[in-house]
Formats: sequence, structure tokens, C-alpha cells
Amino acid sequence: MSVFHAGFEPGHPPVRVRIGVGIRHEIGAEMTAMGLSRALVLTTPGQAARGEEVRSILGALAFGLFNRATMHTPVEITEAALVAASGADCLIAIGGGSTIGLAKAIALRTDLPQIVLPTTYAGSEATPVLGQTASGIKETLRSPKVQPEVILYDPELVATLPVKLSVASALNAMAHAVEALYARDRTPLSDQLAIGGIRAFKRGLLRVISDPGDLVARQDTQFGAWLCGTVLAQVGMSLHHKLCHTLGGSFNLPHAETHAILLPHSAAYNAEAASEALAPVVEIFGGSVGGGLYDFAASLGAPLALRSLGIVERELDLAADLAVRNPYWNPRPIERDAIRALLQRAWAGERPE
Repeated sequence: MSVFHAGFEPGHPPVRVRIGVGIRHEIGAEMTAMGLSRALVLTTPGQAARGEEVRSILGALAFGLFNRATMHTPVEITEAALVAASGADCLIAIGGGSTIGLAKAIALRTDLPQIVLPTTYAGSEATPVLGQTASGIKETLRSPKVQPEVILYDPELVATLPVKLSVASALNAMAHAVEALYARDRTPLSDQLAIGGIRAFKRGLLRVISDPGDLVARQDTQFGAWLCGTVLAQVGMSLHHKLCHTLGGSFNLPHAETHAILLPHSAAYNAEAASEALAPVVEIFGGSVGGGLYDFAASLGAPLALRSLGIVERELDLAADLAVRNPYWNPRPIERDAIRALLQRAWAGERPE
């Protein structure tokens, strides 16, 4: 693929992005610059203390706190949050994909502007993508209405993220980049964002593992998260994300860990059909596409088997059936038996060949 081609258009909306130690203390200034004065703060139950800290920082600018954000953005939680948001003029989400997903779901329905403070590496904050779960089925959509207007990356907010969660969240972000490399609508910009994000994580994660409180390493990995999230905003996703949405929405598996486990297997599935596109992955990790990603994940102590997340083997048949319904575009045809075999290997934690 050439480095550049005529007619290339980046086509992404403007987003204000700031990275720096302690930058969360400038939330009020960001609100004032946007002419806002009544912020509803969003968190998960486990991050409620963070929400209270943000309310304290905001002072009179804080409208309220809703701390019931939940994994996979169930619509019933969104409906409750909409009641809490009545009278607010903006949303401040502090957390990972669950909280940011809730902010997006509210924004989709209300057009309220969003300021987000990520506490993981998932990258949802950088995308116009929303996944919502209703009646056990998770579906995704793209809309400029759900793209946050301001992203504040504060390394102090991820410095306390446990190493295991840091690793799983980072591999979740890297999955965006790996799939972007073989996306149907890939561009020179998306390729460079993807490669840059993968390299940033490969360099930074080992330093995070050796010293979780290293704010420079945390800042570097936050930059990787932004690159990987931004590339997800540029292109469509394929098999990997379909599998993760199926397993997350229908079997309630944890989001980041599911991405981390499936990434080597979904990449291996597409390796032959997208060998040229995935060549940078081989260059960065060595070996084969799937094997290199698996070995890297193993070196980080990442989860490697779906069975460790609680899904039982007999459920894999249903998972395969659901995964091939309304499939996303993929460089290799989506074949039910091949997907079932992929899930079996991922369930057992086997290294892809």
C-alpha cells in the first residue's frame, strides 16, 4: 500500500485532547470555555469516590452524580441516567468503557456535550461508536452525536489501575489497531495511527508492569490508547469486534478481558487473507500474526482462556451461532464451523498456529 494516495480525506470531527499529570483539576475551566455550568458526573459504583472528587473540583458547576454505569451499557441503566440528567447542560464521565458508554448513550438521546476522563486504556473516548445491550443482545452504532467533545488524559487516574486490568485494557485498545490494519476502509492515516498505537503499547506496557506508578510510562500508554481509539473512529471493525460484542452482550463476559483473549485468535483467523496488511504486526511482535500476539499477551500475564471468564464449553455452539448472524465485513469469509473452532481454541487458551 502506498504511503499516500490522491483523494485521501481524513474525515474525523474535531475533538479537544489534553494529556498531562493533574489535568483533571482543569475540568471547570474546560466547562467555562464551552459556556457550561451544570455538569452531571457519571461513574460506575466502584468509581463513586472518583466521582465525588470531580464534584469537589467542580464546586458550584456540579449538577449531580450518577454512579450506576454498568458494563455493556444496558438500556435500562441509560433510561435511569436520563432522569438524573434532566436539568444538566453537560456530562462528565470518569471511568472506562462502561462509564464513557453511558455518557455516549445519554448524549445520543439528548445532544448534551461530553467531557471525559479515562481511567483505562480502552479508547472508547476517542470514537463515535456506541455499543448498547437490550434483551441480552449488544448492538453498535456510529454517530457524531456520541463523540465526546473533550478528552482529558491524566496519568494519575490510571496509575492506580491494577497491572492485570492495565494489561487487559491495553490489549483491548490494541485490538482496535490490529483490526484497523485490514479494515475495508483503511487509509494511510488509519495505518499510521494503528502502527503507532501498537508500538506505543509494546514499549510502554513493560515499564508499567515493572513500576505501575511510573507516570511517564502511564502517559506514554495513554498516548497509545488515544491513537488506538482514534483509529477506531476512522474505520469499520470486523470479526474480532463482532465476537467480543457477542460474548459480552449475550454471555456478560468482561469487556477488556474478552478482547485480550480473542485478539490472537481473530487475528490468526484473518492472517492469510490479510497477510500484507498484517505484516506490521509480524514485524513488531515476531513469529506469526496470532502466535506473536499470543506470546506478547502471555509475557504480560494477560488472561489467555475464555474458560477463565466463566463461559462453559457447551455455550460455545450458541456463541458461534450468534456470531455469524448479521456479520461485520471481514477480509476472510465468516464460516460458522471455522468460528466455532476459533472459539474452542480461545476457550481452551491454546496458542494460535
